Amino acid sequence: MNEIIELLQRKSLVWHAKEKKQIHDVTSSGYNELDHNLQGGFPNVGVVEVRSDIGIGELRLLLPNIQRQAQNRLTVFIHPPGFINAEHMHNQGFDLENILIITPNSINEALWASEQCLKSGACCTVLLWSQSLEVHQVRRFQVAAEQGNCLHLLLKSTQTNTLSIPVSLSLQLSPHPNGIEVSIPKRRGGWPLPEFIVDMSFNWPALTLDKPSNNILLFPTAKAV
Repeated sequence: MNEIIELLQRKSLVWHAKEKKQIHDVTSSGYNELDHNLQGGFPNVGVVEVRSDIGIGELRLLLPNIQRQAQNRLTVFIHPPGFINAEHMHNQGFDLENILIITPNSINEALWASEQCLKSGACCTVLLWSQSLEVHQVRRFQVAAEQGNCLHLLLKSTQTNTLSIPVSLSLQLSPHPNGIEVSIPKRRGGWPLPEFIVDMSFNWPALTLDKPSNNILLFPTAKAV
């Protein structure tokens, strides 16, 4: 048994809980709080699960990283739940010629399109909205992402089943008055992390609530006689 463990350790296939693995192949998320907790940013290659209700700012959280990774390759949106605004993408620095939106007719078509885009080598990031994926499907995505040097973002509702799938990173998002509350239930080479706040009030002041003022003066109250 010890010989098997030593062999796995030499191949870096065993992680000790007391160790904090430093991840180097990452790109900044564009948010200091998130980069700090992710040890630098999102992985450049692999599968990342994002559990979030629709419309709470999940794309605002992801787009800065996606834009940084673009490098004249395609960014692919597969089966998005709404329209992708071209003007917004242009204002975020994207080349619209490198944006591809796929609206499949079935889940099988969506899965097939995702795998083909991932392993093509022509894409930097592939986003797929899908509520139900099986372990073997995610493993195929992982292999395809490594083959094509691509990042795969799986966006799922928080209401879907909580079956653990073999991803490089898993994020759980919920709305917050100043941005988004993030927890990290799973990450490669590290422990899960509890909730923390990604403050978007500087980047998106119109889409966050004003912070309460601290200059409130308390007037003395009359004492009962």
